[in-house]
Amino acid sequence: MPASVPPVPASPVPASPVSALIVGSGPTGLTLACDLARRSVDVRIIDRSPGFPRSSRAKGPNPRSLEVLADLGVADRVLAAGSAPLPMRKYRDGVPVADADPAASLRPTPDAPYAHGHLIAQWRLEEILRERLAEFGVRVELGAEAVGLSEADGLVTVALADGRSIGARYVVGCDGAHSRVRKLIGVPFEGTTTPEQAMVCGDVEVEGLDRGIWHQWFDEDGAVMLCPIPGTRAGWWFQAGPERDAAGAPVPPSLESFRRLFAKHARLPAGRLTGATLLSSYRVNERLAGRYRVGRVLLAGDAAHVHSIAGGLGMNTGIQDAFNLGWKLALVADGGADPRLLDTYEEERLPVAARTLDLTAERLRATLEAIRRPGGGLDTAITGETAGLGVGYPWSSLAGAGSTPRLRSGDRAPDAPCRDTATGRPVRLFDAFAGPHFTLLGFGPGTADALRAAEAAYGPVVRAYGVDAGAVRDLTDDAAHARTAYGISPSPASPGTLVLIRPDNHVALIAPADAAHEVTAYLDGLTGTPTPH
Repeated sequence: MPASVPPVPASPVPASPVSALIVGSGPTGLTLACDLARRSVDVRIIDRSPGFPRSSRAKGPNPRSLEVLADLGVADRVLAAGSAPLPMRKYRDGVPVADADPAASLRPTPDAPYAHGHLIAQWRLEEILRERLAEFGVRVELGAEAVGLSEADGLVTVALADGRSIGARYVVGCDGAHSRVRKLIGVPFEGTTTPEQAMVCGDVEVEGLDRGIWHQWFDEDGAVMLCPIPGTRAGWWFQAGPERDAAGAPVPPSLESFRRLFAKHARLPAGRLTGATLLSSYRVNERLAGRYRVGRVLLAGDAAHVHSIAGGLGMNTGIQDAFNLGWKLALVADGGADPRLLDTYEEERLPVAARTLDLTAERLRATLEAIRRPGGGLDTAITGETAGLGVGYPWSSLAGAGSTPRLRSGDRAPDAPCRDTATGRPVRLFDAFAGPHFTLLGFGPGTADALRAAEAAYGPVVRAYGVDAGAVRDLTDDAAHARTAYGISPSPASPGTLVLIRPDNHVALIAPADAAHEVTAYLDGLTGTPTPH
């Protein structure tokens, strides 16, 4: 295991303003920090905690988040540190009644390299992201609690609890459901809390259980779920319906309570469960921030939305918030785009969060109904929608013209295995997309001139690839996987097709090769002369 990145205390003396300050160093904040740092944005990331938490909490990235992590260069590390989803064993009255393996039939496809999510403790994922961030020369500054915020003359000043302050051109609150940043900018967090839908959680040590199984004991009067934590010898995620006292109130989580619940539902000796840590209580909250941006301050992750844990979309939605925001904030911070580009972050991600609230609520209802019957379990919460691969922004003002039978502007851009025409080596489209740039794909030889012109005009902002186009940077689509994924059929009568891909791997526009001016107009509109800021 790589050495953990050491913590860095916040600077004891005022420093020059930075381009971006991120408040909160969970997966959302770290993803955003990595994305900004690799784009050479001057970024700082602070956290109120005195040390890095060892919380396991979220169980891992879904397929779309794995694509994001691959783009950031850490997916291989995440896969090595975790495990594939485990089969689920459901019990009734302590007796196994059914097994389910939702991932068993899933396989990677040419357009989607990750067939399913991956189990990894949240602390380990955060550790990997901190290691990646350190490779760009940035480290999390601990013990820095934001308590005040003001904006004037194009600068946001964040006051810290110890009397210091940090100046930044933009601030992003990634500081969780109780976000201080959200409260400081006065953004409402409306929704509901359902106290009766409660759960107690923690990390526990358990001996004598098969670690190749996610064990789920569902009885009429309660439940206990134990999932092994990858990378540990005897560590497990513990989730259960809480005990109730004489008045019907939930009993706070404790080792003793966990042991009683374990003995009651698993029908196993209580002494097998030891070492309960990171204890917490969970109630179903469904809340959505009224705005994602107020001036130079933005919100992401749980600071902007919280919902039921059914489907495992909390951390994943935050990671994908960060990936949507990163390239936009980088362009604006570097003066390469008008600050109004940041309005498209809310325009695109707030509707996704609203849909996620509906999806997770529906999945929770379905799961609660399923576990009333012997054999029902958490597999009910998993659907194709929870993979995240279908999320797109066709309604966005950034969705340009054009479509194919398989793809619209705003959709996630598919992957496909190709071959470098010059060297013969395998190259995936995701390899071409990876990094802080737009990608212009040209399908067919008629696109070669447009590809060369775009790269010459926009330099490092755009990388152009031909697909069977005879371009300078050309890919051969031997098995037609790329054409199939993009819905583009070869036609002697066609001039070829141009597909512009955003830095977050969504389709910006689709145009025929003889309408290359549409690509130019799009990029000029995005990266033209910005307003003063």
